[in-house]
Amino acid sequence: MLSGSHILLFDGYCNLCNGLVRFVMKRDTDKIILFLALSSEKGKYLLEKAGLDPANTDSVVFFSDGKCFLKSMAILKLFRVMGGGWKLFYAFVVIPRFIRDSIYNIIARNRQRIFGRSETCMIPDTGTDSRSGRLQN
Repeated sequence: MLSGSHILLFDGYCNLCNGLVRFVMKRDTDKIILFLALSSEKGKYLLEKAGLDPANTDSVVFFSDGKCFLKSMAILKLFRVMGGGWKLFYAFVVIPRFIRDSIYNIIARNRQRIFGRSETCMIPDTGTDSRSGRLQN
């Protein structure tokens, strides 16, 4: 993993996850956050390197400065890294993790039923954004 980097791994088939990626891309004007689909080779490599099973990882995963964050903490750290007013959302860290992750799990369990599923995996490309291409194994 790139030292000092911020990498968001997401389910490229999930419309909610794809919406999150588009949301972050639009607001991360300094382009410090990189994106990878969980199902991509580089995504699987990073998951394995972090000790996670790629076949059983369906959470948003956020790597920041060499640390791996899952579920609600991944989202909170992501907003914190985005800066601006978005870092204020990090204040939700005072809510106990089991409560935050319970809410996260309810949303994750129902996300495809509510938001739908794409037939193709959304992977930011050079036409959309070159941030996924900056990662190397």
